[in-house]
Amino acid sequence: MVRGINNLSDARYCAGMGADSLTFRLDPALPGYLTPEVVQELSGWVAGVELLGEFDTLPVAEINALVQQCGLHAVLLHRRRTPEELGQLSVPALKLIRWVPDMLPEDVDLRFREQAPSYLGFVLATPPEPLPNPAETTRLTEQARTYPVWLGSDFAPNGTLRAYVEQLRPAGIVLQGGDEIKPGLRDFDEMEAIFEQLEEE
Repeated sequence: MVRGINNLSDARYCAGMGADSLTFRLDPALPGYLTPEVVQELSGWVAGVELLGEFDTLPVAEINALVQQCGLHAVLLHRRRTPEELGQLSVPALKLIRWVPDMLPEDVDLRFREQAPSYLGFVLATPPEPLPNPAETTRLTEQARTYPVWLGSDFAPNGTLRAYVEQLRPAGIVLQGGDEIKPGLRDFDEMEAIFEQLEEE
């Protein structure tokens, strides 16, 4: 999953490198949000990937309208919604969650159990600082094998992403899109290194 796609260079590069899904910020409450017209234009140049919209405060009715207008396959929700709201969505929803350093393991498990029936999975995109210790990594491994969890690539120490993925077996890895240096010009060195680590042998 590549989040925050905002230019054609990223969209075409990530689709070509085998990304499963691209996300677009379609909620005006989110920084760097895109108009549906821009999303339609970008998505028209890619094929073979799922298109997701990221939403924060927008009402469900407006989300559904954007889903239809932009041809989205799913949505990534930033804040928790009621079961009634989730039931009104026209496509499946993923939930963006954050790492809470002082949260007790049993409370983390409860959070997953309570929300799991309503969501396609969970996106834990931003790792804590410092990175999870061995005990926390063990717990995260258990959670990733119990629930569909997408993890940010920065959870893995530098150069160990392939081994980290094989250890935790998450549902997917989350990368972050970037800005073009100028229209049509983008530095993909960092992203290319990540794709190479994840490439199937």
